[in-house]
Amino acid sequence: MPVQDELIVSVSGIRGIVGESLTPAVAGRFAQALGSEAAGGTILISRDGRPSGWMFGHAVAAGLMSVGCRVIDLGIQPTPTVGVAVTHFQAAGAIQLSASHNPAPYNGLKLFGADGAVLSPQVGQRVVQRFREGGFHLKDALQTGTYISPVESGFDGQPHLDRILQAVPVKPPFRGKPLKVLVDVNHGAGGAMSRKLLESFNTDKVMLGAEPSGQFAHTPEPTAENLQSIAPRVTEVQADVGFALDPDADRLAIIDETGRYIGEELTLALALDYRLRQTPGPVVVNMSTSRVNEQITVGMGCPFHRSPVGEANVVAMMRQCSAVIGGEGNGGVIDPRIGWVRDPFIGMAFILDHLLATGMKISEWVASLPHWIIVKEKYTLDRSWLPGLYDRLLATYPDWQVNRQDGLRLDGPKSWLHLRPSNTEPIVRVIAEASTEAEAHRLCQQVGEMLRGWPAANH
Repeated sequence: MPVQDELIVSVSGIRGIVGESLTPAVAGRFAQALGSEAAGGTILISRDGRPSGWMFGHAVAAGLMSVGCRVIDLGIQPTPTVGVAVTHFQAAGAIQLSASHNPAPYNGLKLFGADGAVLSPQVGQRVVQRFREGGFHLKDALQTGTYISPVESGFDGQPHLDRILQAVPVKPPFRGKPLKVLVDVNHGAGGAMSRKLLESFNTDKVMLGAEPSGQFAHTPEPTAENLQSIAPRVTEVQADVGFALDPDADRLAIIDETGRYIGEELTLALALDYRLRQTPGPVVVNMSTSRVNEQITVGMGCPFHRSPVGEANVVAMMRQCSAVIGGEGNGGVIDPRIGWVRDPFIGMAFILDHLLATGMKISEWVASLPHWIIVKEKYTLDRSWLPGLYDRLLATYPDWQVNRQDGLRLDGPKSWLHLRPSNTEPIVRVIAEASTEAEAHRLCQQVGEMLRGWPAANH
């Protein structure tokens, strides 16, 4: 992914290049904005293992304490674990120091509210406004906040694991041959929780990059291209399934027992298939998520909804329609029983429980799902050109169903196309899905050809 040097500011946090657009001063100021909005309550902080996280952790703690917050430092924890911890400690919010799937030069701040979810757009916008304009509730020498270190907090993530095991009851003693599971943590934050979960299922586990050093062994986004060195390891160790996490452990990609990359899109589909067989109910996914989820949901007679892209948007709609499960096609599963954050560990638990209960191979389960091929492209493009691009696509597909909730989504009988500006990067995303890979690529390439010759448009 090309490196962009500007600070990316959104309602869910900030992200930038360490030492350039993102500095301790910037991080501290953003923390002051959240702390002021939270009226000086208890705020948790955590990080994903990147070496710069310790530096920014001190800056964030200082910013929070300057506006009177009580800071509880959880050390290195997965992002969904932080969401659970907010409700466990009854905190006013949290800051996760992470750049998610972005490369090593990046870091960022992800913000949570008192409900353990990513900040709503409304609250997030107020925090952004404070960040840009000031209005911090600075305290004097006798009213500054306090700091509790990771050792003093004693938090080990167990409340998160307890919720997962309560939702997917594990009933030892296990009979028959245990499952063998490979997990690629890539030196992110998910090693300890993955190990505990796999031990709960009595698996024979192979852990890659379990130490949370932030020294990524490969490009961190868990895509097929970036996992080319990992997928063969699944067959080499004769594992039943392979799991791959991103650095802050809120996305899950799957590799089957043959070493084939199943990907992130089908992570949510498998989770839906498992969950709806237990408890039918409404499902929410975002606009860019595979149609396979819709077919599974509707096929089981359950209501299906799409929200704009973004975890906060999915969560808001899930609450509105009392969804039993939801998520995004980037490997993010959201189960309200666990928390309101994308959670790869509940996805792992669903998959392991299904394989143990049915004796199926993961490849057989995937083969039983509806078949769609999704292709994702991205372009750097001045956003002012988007309306013109939308108009050309509407003229090209006049009979397709139109949805303008988030950019432009066009649904045809056998394929769909979605264009939207990214929430976290200065790019325009183009997503197409069809029954064949050739048709999905054709739709994306058609958009690329429309962009040729336009100023500021680059693949």
